[in-house]
Amino acid sequence: MTLLHHFLVFFFLFSNSLLSSDSAHHLTSNYYDKSCPRFEQIIQDTTTNKQIYSPTTAAATLRLFFHDCLIQGCDASILISSTPFSKSEREADINLSLPGDAFDLVVRAKTALELSCPGTVSCSDILALATRNLVTMMGGPYYNVLLGRHDGLVSKASHVGNNLPKAAMSVSKLIRLFSAVGFNTQEMVALTGAHTIGFSHCKEFSSDIYHYSKSVQSDPSINPRLASGLRNACSNYTKNPTLSVFNDIMSPNKFDNMYYKNLPRGLGILKSDRALVSDPRTRPFVLLYAKNEKIFFEAFRKAMEKLSVYGVKNGRRGEIRRRCDAFNS
Repeated sequence: MTLLHHFLVFFFLFSNSLLSSDSAHHLTSNYYDKSCPRFEQIIQDTTTNKQIYSPTTAAATLRLFFHDCLIQGCDASILISSTPFSKSEREADINLSLPGDAFDLVVRAKTALELSCPGTVSCSDILALATRNLVTMMGGPYYNVLLGRHDGLVSKASHVGNNLPKAAMSVSKLIRLFSAVGFNTQEMVALTGAHTIGFSHCKEFSSDIYHYSKSVQSDPSINPRLASGLRNACSNYTKNPTLSVFNDIMSPNKFDNMYYKNLPRGLGILKSDRALVSDPRTRPFVLLYAKNEKIFFEAFRKAMEKLSVYGVKNGRRGEIRRRCDAFNS
């Protein structure tokens, strides 16, 4: 490799990091104060009404936000529908189970905002603020959401690959996945606490509770009573693939630290959750957050503020979509 080639590679990487950093610096807390004064009120009204009507909206929206931000940044690329010529992120296998309530929430908010201040508010800002509002509605920590994101111009299913956490993913793979987007192990464990209001489809953990091996029916790391209950709850999952259970069986409708308290007792639903309490790299954080909810909330707040500005787009690198499910033509 020539000296010039080395320089060009360095310049490319350095320029990209500057672009990402500069984009985040353009965000402000009062971005829409003049251009769309009712922005925050409209988001608040929409999220409140949707959550009351459909109580799983908070968990669904939080998951949608994660799946958006971890692939190319928080740019609403997850919202784009596929066309005959291009398969979008939304159509990647892991995203097919994303609940419709979250998509519907964003559409409702965007519709109201287009009536109030046309062509002003990005879909990515809607998703970011709606997620924060719903977390706090469920009893979780308030965290700051900076505004001014533009919506991404690319959405490809092929970009998703193995870049999202999966139900049976090892701790080593989880650590590498989050490290690749700038998060350390403690931040990863804190963000996983989102499962305190989440739910999982039975098919994601069926191999852990049915015919686990020739000698045992379920994974020994699962509490036997929980495994029995899951087998009953999921008995019809092959005929009804939408069957799901809460990740936190003790307080599923409250954002708290019960998720972490469950793990040492074998009450984690997913293999990747249970692995966190058995791996020496993550176990100390699980036990810390289980013991002290205040420390968990502070760690989650900081991690969400960091995640919400990851890979944001500005200027020509993005646009303000007229519709959240399609690029502007």
